[in-house]
Amino acid sequence: MRADRLVSLVLLLRQHGRLSATALARELEVSTRTVLRDIEALSAAGVPVYAERGRHGGFALLPGFRTELTGLNHDEALALLIAGSRRGAQAFGLGSALASAMLKVVDALPESYRDTAASAAERLLIDPETDLLSRRLIAEEVPDAVVAEVLRAVFAGHKLRIHYAAVDQTPKWRTVDPIGLVTVRERGYLLATRSGADRTYRLSRVLAAKELAEPAQRPDRVDLDRAWQERSTQFRTGGDQVTVLVRMDPARREDLVGTALAVRAEEADSDGWLRLEVTFQDPRHAEWALWQLTTNAEALAPQWLRNSLRNRAAAIATRYGVSS
Repeated sequence: MRADRLVSLVLLLRQHGRLSATALARELEVSTRTVLRDIEALSAAGVPVYAERGRHGGFALLPGFRTELTGLNHDEALALLIAGSRRGAQAFGLGSALASAMLKVVDALPESYRDTAASAAERLLIDPETDLLSRRLIAEEVPDAVVAEVLRAVFAGHKLRIHYAAVDQTPKWRTVDPIGLVTVRERGYLLATRSGADRTYRLSRVLAAKELAEPAQRPDRVDLDRAWQERSTQFRTGGDQVTVLVRMDPARREDLVGTALAVRAEEADSDGWLRLEVTFQDPRHAEWALWQLTTNAEALAPQWLRNSLRNRAAAIATRYGVSS
């Protein structure tokens, strides 16, 4: 505890230039006697802190003195920068304060870590506002060996060879140019290009990965937030989207909204149920979403969806009907 307080004392003096024992005691929430003992301990340890007498006096560090957080290794520094980035801070209204704090952390890092840690942190985006389908996601397990290879390729700027299992396809090896990693509600995605075209790979579907020695073809700087938004928009507007009119129990509203692409209109019926105009990625997506709601929802339009749901229900009823 005292070691943490000594570090805080030095950082306070670096920030303010000069502070009285009373001011330091107030900031550190200790007595002035404790502050004086801490000042003595710092001096004994070789920290050039000195006292200035007079009405405006106090304690200060010799000009040009800097501290280095030598206890931080590269991964720890990177973790600090990532934890303090973007969305998390904005959610608690601490964006400006945290940005200032991160600058101080970077300033205090050893020279050998500063540039590499800041550059690596730029390649990771933690929990952006939207995922590809605007729905709740559950955590997925990704082998440590896969994560390690992907991270190495992303940070080093090397090409990456992945054995990828796309939906309804036989797993294939492919070589990509990694751009960065995005985490969305406990799911990880690799943003990359392949033969110059944008690609997004779900990490849980990467069965194996290998960093290559060849440099990746990618820009030196990247705005992952913008890149994710662009790919999310592209994903939402692609395919054979369908719009469905649904009447449903309001208690199941979040279940429907959580899997839909968008809600275009909503109003309440006289009996308390809701009418929603909802967009899905394709017909299969719409049928699946409505089927999950069982009798708590009714598809009013289009007619092909009503027919599909009726036929599915009839097939289930036939399968489980009373046998003769």
